[in-house]
Amino acid sequence: MNTSQHRDFNLKILLILSLGHLVTDIYQGALPAILPFLKAKLSISYALTGAIMMAANVASSVVQPLFGYWSDKEAKAFLLPLGCVVAGVGLSLVPLTFHYSLVLVLVVISGLGVASFHPEGYKTARFFTGDKMATGMSVFSVGGNLGFALGPIIAVYVIMHLGFNYLPVMALISILFLFFLMFAWKTIERVKSVHETPKTVAQSSQRGAYVALFLLIGTVVMRSWTQLGLMAYIPFYYMDHVGGDALYAGKLVSSLLLGGALGTIGGSLIADRCGHKLYLIISMGISSLLFPLIFMTSGALLFLVLGMFGMVLISTFTVTIVMAQQLLPGNLGIASGLMVGFAIGTGGLGVTLLGVLADHYGVATALESIIVLPIAGFLLAFFIKYPAPEAQQEVAQIKPAQA
Repeated sequence: MNTSQHRDFNLKILLILSLGHLVTDIYQGALPAILPFLKAKLSISYALTGAIMMAANVASSVVQPLFGYWSDKEAKAFLLPLGCVVAGVGLSLVPLTFHYSLVLVLVVISGLGVASFHPEGYKTARFFTGDKMATGMSVFSVGGNLGFALGPIIAVYVIMHLGFNYLPVMALISILFLFFLMFAWKTIERVKSVHETPKTVAQSSQRGAYVALFLLIGTVVMRSWTQLGLMAYIPFYYMDHVGGDALYAGKLVSSLLLGGALGTIGGSLIADRCGHKLYLIISMGISSLLFPLIFMTSGALLFLVLGMFGMVLISTFTVTIVMAQQLLPGNLGIASGLMVGFAIGTGGLGVTLLGVLADHYGVATALESIIVLPIAGFLLAFFIKYPAPEAQQEVAQIKPAQA
């Protein structure tokens, strides 16, 4: 009886979880916006600045499968409030140090908070979606996309009006989330029994599913490298190369991410109708066509182009998570960690390579080189065998076990 109730679509719980996702990802979104200020304060190169972004992404993303593995062993709801607060406090303290090594330590601490929140968050959200899995997961995901979009605006607003050293006030946002989480905590804890993966799932050969997952990860790496590259180097391009101000550059990044937040909901609905793989291919293809327009437009039209690009590119965020969970139905935490963490974080490593390009050939060249990434993702998506036959068999075996 309880199990059945937990499988019902619960919008209230999903919205509270989505709020936590929003708050946690505010700090991820804020980091690219404060990088120019850190670069100026510490007098470091573009490559070292990119390394800060890389450290944050390794900590927040690449290690997520480990937290997912831990979560699959036993539900750990305490990671939801803890991860959110650690993410906020870690990043907010960055301006208080003059030492590069301490900056790296703080962004790693913040990143680990992010990494601990996401697998448990996606796994918890899965059990409140009922039969509307893609729609429910998109409700949770859109919180993160909104957080990414709001992060640069909030960070730049605090810096411009109060000063860089007042950035620690951003930590209050994560503490405020704890108040809202209190109203859902008992319900979330009760879902612990549903978290436990049924032991009756057959552990047969999944070679086809693993190959499909490998290609899916490659596609997401290309998508995230594109997104994070734009997030990191749009501020440098418009502040250092074009001569714009920080607030303008922050608004451009936010336009990209707000478009992604809108696309997350719409993309999930469309993908459920036309097919997950087909929609992924279409999304990467259109993204490849839209990218050159970023350098061919200006003013209000540039904001529109970036919004459209973000809407199309990031719209597959939830779709690829659902695809991974379908390919690994017996390991939801690991599947979520691989998609939200490892694949996206590995893409983030490319930001350092863009930094090397920027140091040697200029920021404009680094930004323009991103064009090859959505094209590569478009080609990889074609070869994904989805749904894999082995995964379909496991899904069929899980359903009777949960009935």
